[in-house]
Amino acid sequence: MSKKFYITTPIYYVNAHPHIGHAYTTIACDTIARRHRMLGDDTWFLTGTDEHGQKIERAAQAAGKTPQQFTDEISAEFRALWERMGLTHDDFIRTTSERHRQGVQALWRKIRDNGYIYKGTYTGQYCVSDELYVDAVGPGAPCPDCGRPTETVHEENYYFKLSAFQDQLIRLYTEQPDFIRPETRRNEVLSFVRGGLRDLSISRSTFSWGIPVPDDPKHVVYVWLDALANYITALGYGSSDPSKFDKYWPADVHMIGKEIVRFHCVYWPAFLLAAGLPLPKGITAHGWLLFEESKMSKSRGNIVRAETIVDVLGTDALRYFLLREVVFGQDGSFSFDALVQRYNSDLANGLGNLASRTLTMITRYFKGEVPYPSHAAHTPSDAAIADAARKVIADYGTLFDQYQFSRALETAWGLVSAVDKYIVENEPWSLGDKQDEESRSRLATVLYTSAEALRIVTALAHPVMPDATAKIWAQMGLGDIGKFDLTQLQWGQLHLGTKLGEVQAVFPRADKSVVERMQKMEEQSGGTGVPPATIAGGETGASPVQPSAARQPAAGTPPPAAAAKPAATIPDGKISIDDFAKVELRVAQVKTAERVKGTDKLLRLEVDLGTEVRQLVAGIAEAYEPETLIGRKIVIVANLAPRKLRGLESNGMIVAASPEGGKPVLASFLEDVPVGTRLK
Repeated sequence: MSKKFYITTPIYYVNAHPHIGHAYTTIACDTIARRHRMLGDDTWFLTGTDEHGQKIERAAQAAGKTPQQFTDEISAEFRALWERMGLTHDDFIRTTSERHRQGVQALWRKIRDNGYIYKGTYTGQYCVSDELYVDAVGPGAPCPDCGRPTETVHEENYYFKLSAFQDQLIRLYTEQPDFIRPETRRNEVLSFVRGGLRDLSISRSTFSWGIPVPDDPKHVVYVWLDALANYITALGYGSSDPSKFDKYWPADVHMIGKEIVRFHCVYWPAFLLAAGLPLPKGITAHGWLLFEESKMSKSRGNIVRAETIVDVLGTDALRYFLLREVVFGQDGSFSFDALVQRYNSDLANGLGNLASRTLTMITRYFKGEVPYPSHAAHTPSDAAIADAARKVIADYGTLFDQYQFSRALETAWGLVSAVDKYIVENEPWSLGDKQDEESRSRLATVLYTSAEALRIVTALAHPVMPDATAKIWAQMGLGDIGKFDLTQLQWGQLHLGTKLGEVQAVFPRADKSVVERMQKMEEQSGGTGVPPATIAGGETGASPVQPSAARQPAAGTPPPAAAAKPAATIPDGKISIDDFAKVELRVAQVKTAERVKGTDKLLRLEVDLGTEVRQLVAGIAEAYEPETLIGRKIVIVANLAPRKLRGLESNGMIVAASPEGGKPVLASFLEDVPVGTRLK
């Protein structure tokens, strides 16, 4: 009997068009959901849009539309983008839907009837951007969360007895430490709750765009109680058919951005406890996407649309980059240069090249049929690949279940690198030119081993890159990868004689013009006429939003290129500071070092950059013995385009002094410097 698995994204606030921040969260959830389906779990994946609140009412008014017209348009854009990207959500909830209204009002009544709601009045400061009452003094006082001016509010409200749940929440966090992940977020929440909880206003009476409070329609339900309830209203809570709610609740994981942790980890469990409902099993908060070290925001003009990347490199490239490049739970950097570099190194030159060269040689030398690996022709190098593959299967699953996507993918691509090296060392192209039985047996063994490793990486990577892996799977003659049972994955399942399909390149290499093309597309998409919004993970109403009228460039925003001053003349032989800034020098630590077969000058190194391990090929073998380099900290050029040396891909360049006529001397440090530190 399959087990159920219920995963949710935050529902996205419709104050702005969808962008890469929204895509990041939704791609992560889609990847998790796809993997659970491959594991045979009864999976339900929910996403949607948050459409109520004073912020939306004002934004619609500024756009000359009714709130319903405004939300209909933006919500439709989210649905269209998710469909275009092939995301596999099972439901899309809108807070303006009738089913949601019924569920929210049912939840309100349950909490009220249990004695946790009472009426009072509020006078103080309210942050419209965050839809939050705040501790601030005086008209226009800055919001302590987002820094924007607050408004003085005096109104009758209903209050929720949040203070009654302080001790229960503290016990929850301490007795179930995995309820909030990562640990840094859990510690923040625990500190907040231990500081004391005050009762929470859960209605508004000075505007009308929201769900009416049951039995008192001059009030509307507080936007966060409204929004958070989506996780149960989408399952039919409060409806005449609660079967889906009974089946899937509680959620196995709520995936959120770190800026809305308080709402999900304090208010939401308190609401559920007050209603006598089960709590979700876990809440996982990821970090922000940064663009050139700044949080993306419309006011800065550094929002990146997912459509741009999908149009140029495809959805799989975006999915892989976000999950491989960013350590989940931490802030991560986005740039078009990094995207293309990762695409070329890992996809075009990595998985794509492995698939192309392996399947092409099987087609050429064995008429497109998987050959028989001769036991007589086996060598220790074949066994090493098989052992590495078995370890990858085990480690990948463990890391993925912990949402350590970057490390899981790094582990899988370690197998890709190992097979690349294996192919170079065994030179199947040379064996293919020979007709003796021993050479043919050895060739068959090498190609079978390579193809089987390719099959395993493809199966593991399918939830991350569904389109490309489906194509590779079909080229291998294995049918529909979506029907593969991931729980059964093990070495040696590639059937002999399997007829390959047509072999085609899956990841064509991207040149420099691709970056320029994407940058130009983003420039041309500017000025979309929507309320500028600061984004993080692209979450619900907690994301700070500028007033909708503020559509002019923010103070300090550089003028358009046409109005820029002419660049200063640079003397011959010199470079500008901008040119120097393009070179990314970072501290790396050598983890592995070995000589490259067939050459006296090259060493193959694996170096740790803190967030990843890379392979480098360096011409320092005449100056350094491999074993003397292990553990040494060096400087590398980290953003150099990858290149092949003796069949091995080098992703970066070691910095060394090269005296005239002498041996190279590695750049190093007198003091200890953390791995990954950038040199400036």
